[in-house]
Amino acid sequence: MTHKSAGPVSFGLDTFGDLTRSPAGDLLPADQVIRNVIEEAVLAEGVDVDFFGVGEHHRPDYAVSAPDVVLAAIASRTKRIRLGSSVVVLSSDDPVRVFERFSTLHAISRGRAELTVGRGSFTESFSLFGYDLSDYEVLFEEKLDLLRAVLDADRDDAAVSWEGSTRASISEQRLHPPTAAPLSA
Repeated sequence: MTHKSAGPVSFGLDTFGDLTRSPAGDLLPADQVIRNVIEEAVLAEGVDVDFFGVGEHHRPDYAVSAPDVVLAAIASRTKRIRLGSSVVVLSSDDPVRVFERFSTLHAISRGRAELTVGRGSFTESFSLFGYDLSDYEVLFEEKLDLLRAVLDADRDDAAVSWEGSTRASISEQRLHPPTAAPLSA
C-alpha cells in the first residue's frame, strides 16, 4: 500500500495568555505574563515551531485582550514563524478594525499574519462592548459577512460596500493599509 502525503507537516502552538504562577507559586501579574508570551514565541521560532497563535479574552484569568498588539511585538523579534489570532472574538469587534489591525500586523511581520475569527469561548465581551447577548447569532453572521466583503475587496484591490442591521453601512470605502499579499484567514 502506498501512502501519499498531503504535504509537509506544520507544528504550531497557541496561548490565551493564561495567568500563570512563578516558580515560588505566586500568581504572576498580567504584564509579566504578556512579556512571557512574547519570549515563548521567540523561543518557539528558535526551535523551529511553524506557527504561534495568541487568543483574546476579557477576563481576570487571562492577560491578553489585544492579541494583535502582542503579535506585533512578537513579529518585531522574529523572522520566520507565522503569527495568528487564536481567536479574535468577531461578534464583539468591528470587522473593519479587525482587518486594519491585522493588515498592519501583516505588514510588520512581512506577510506572516494569519487571522482566525470566531464566537469565543466565553461571552464576557458582549456586555463589555455594549452588545446584547440575545443578538449572538445575528452579530456573528453579519460581522463575518462584512469581514468576508472586506477581505474580498482587499484581495481584488477594490472598495468595499456592505449593509446590515448591526453596524452602519459602508459605501465604496477603501481600507488601509491594504495588504501586499492576501491576509491568511
